[in-house]
Amino acid sequence: MFIQIIGVGKLKEKYLVQGIAEYAKRLTPYIKFQVIEVSDEKAPDTLSDAEVRIVKDKEGERILAQIKPDAHVITLTLDGKLWSSEDLAAEIDKLGTYGSSHVVFVIGGSHGIGDEVLKRAQQKLCFGRMTLPHQLMRLVLVEQIYRAVKINRGEPYHK
Repeated sequence: MFIQIIGVGKLKEKYLVQGIAEYAKRLTPYIKFQVIEVSDEKAPDTLSDAEVRIVKDKEGERILAQIKPDAHVITLTLDGKLWSSEDLAAEIDKLGTYGSSHVVFVIGGSHGIGDEVLKRAQQKLCFGRMTLPHQLMRLVLVEQIYRAVKINRGEPYHK
């Protein structure tokens, strides 16, 4: 199984970088794992709807350039399905067994994910109705991927 996270923007916060590195290290014995950062589009704080769409499209082009044709793409969006940790584990297990052993999770930038990336995705996932910074979402997602791997292996997870 090969799981990637593609995120917009470079993580600068040391605690997030360290947390992701820790979970990536824990995943190493079980799966191939990679985080890819694509650059965010520089834009002023206040944008029109058309300008937001342009920003998301440009970031989307960078995201799509990183996705292999055989990858199963899951975007993190507010209109996605709510899964429990067990649901995520079951989906990863199902994909590894019957679908694609290459799964890509996409976390958009501060304005969201462009339409072309959403069209490329096979599934949409939502982590809840609360708004979380997209940088923090990377850490939350990698922790949940680690938890899913442990669930699928029937191994205990740290408390």
